[in-house]
Amino acid sequence: MALLIAIDAGTTGVRSMAVNEAGSEVAYAYRSFPQHFPGPGLVEHDPNDIWDATVATLDELCASLRALDDGQMPAVTAIGITNQRETVVAWDRRSSQPLARALVWQDVRTASRCEELESAGHLGEVRRRTGLVLSPYFSGTKAEWLLRDGRVSASADLALGTVDSWLMWRLSGGSAFVTDPTNASRTLLYDINDGAWSAPMCDLLSVPMHALAEIHPSAGRFCVTADTTALGPGIAISGVAGDQQAALFGQGCHDVGMAKNTYGTGSFVLMNVGDRCPEPVDGLLTTVAWDLGSGPAFALEGSIFATGSAVGWLTDVLAGANDANEIEMLARSVADSAGVVVVPAFAGLGSPWWDPTARGAIMGLTFATTPAHIARATIESMALQTRDVVETMSAAAGGQIAELRIDGGAAVNNLLCSIQADQLGAPVSRPIVTETTALGAAMLAGLAEGVWSSPAEAASVWKMERRFEPSGDQAEADRLHTLWRQTLERTRRWPVRELDQ
Repeated sequence: MALLIAIDAGTTGVRSMAVNEAGSEVAYAYRSFPQHFPGPGLVEHDPNDIWDATVATLDELCASLRALDDGQMPAVTAIGITNQRETVVAWDRRSSQPLARALVWQDVRTASRCEELESAGHLGEVRRRTGLVLSPYFSGTKAEWLLRDGRVSASADLALGTVDSWLMWRLSGGSAFVTDPTNASRTLLYDINDGAWSAPMCDLLSVPMHALAEIHPSAGRFCVTADTTALGPGIAISGVAGDQQAALFGQGCHDVGMAKNTYGTGSFVLMNVGDRCPEPVDGLLTTVAWDLGSGPAFALEGSIFATGSAVGWLTDVLAGANDANEIEMLARSVADSAGVVVVPAFAGLGSPWWDPTARGAIMGLTFATTPAHIARATIESMALQTRDVVETMSAAAGGQIAELRIDGGAAVNNLLCSIQADQLGAPVSRPIVTETTALGAAMLAGLAEGVWSSPAEAASVWKMERRFEPSGDQAEADRLHTLWRQTLERTRRWPVRELDQ
């Protein structure tokens, strides 16, 4: 039986998972790594911490696999990689050492630079060429900041890559500087129509093209491993996709109109729109869903910056709540949020607002408010933000979605799933394997290496665990949504200190 390894390098940790051809998890390992917050709105990672966590998970995974096979390491067919997308890593190709801390997708230090570019009239060109908007969320202005700040120089040995490129560089022993279109299409430096790095965008942001990785199809051989981890040398890395596109693939959303939401640190709603790149849609992004070697498929995306991280924040500030499970139990102890609304705009607002100046708020407090009401309002905020995105997406696509497939860590929260179904007025389907980012990366690698003969055969491994139907009380769902929108508007255009000076 084929054995595939998926490396999922997320925002707060790395998981490595072994998957068989039935799509079942065989073994699993996880390591968190440190987060660095040097100032308000600033989020950084040490790239070596990401690499060390990867090595540690592969060590543990291989030990588990040997234990399952009488001490022998089974043959690995291929490796798939999925990753936090817009985070920028700069390193020296001679030494393979980072030149600065990685600037994370949540980092908003280039907010004023994005405003400057928009005021100069560049937004239309950015939308046409990249499918994105001018936001500090994306990689391009982060790369520009590193170069402008003098932390890195545009030498011939400079590598500016996303996390997938960094990991493949290290896994291959420094022999491969590569990426795929899903990651490239999140940088502001990639022309989504031409399928290549954009010289005009690189010129606009003063990013040297020689510092960017080679782009290969998402399913296909990128490189082979060197003897840098417990996996050993010679294993093909044959599938790569940014985490949200990998989840779309892993959820089996291969038909036009199918949609998924991943509840992770943030939440990301993607809808498959087929092989024709759509015109820009206000409030949404256009992104490459994947390229299986015959050209790209595209997706509309709504990016929500804080959902699971809002629950994590709440566990830090509420005495007696140690983890997300306890937050759910606390939220279930009350029938509703009693008029309390939480807007978790800790790093601004993403889709469909794109307001980096927004800041988080808790409103509707009274003397009767308890921690349970705040916990429930925080969970509600995850579903309400998703509704805003789905409504924008449905309007652009010309019809209501029939079903939302969900995954990610918070997808196990049954209260969230029920609230989400009520807010959408549509079923919410949760698969047996909720780590669909890792599963999608494994499926891409398996397709490339012939484990599955077609995307349809690969999609057949998706199995539903539970389906949540709307309760039917649409009036109550709409009342809550109206209150949410009124509260959200009060958090926007907050007077914030300049972060990139």
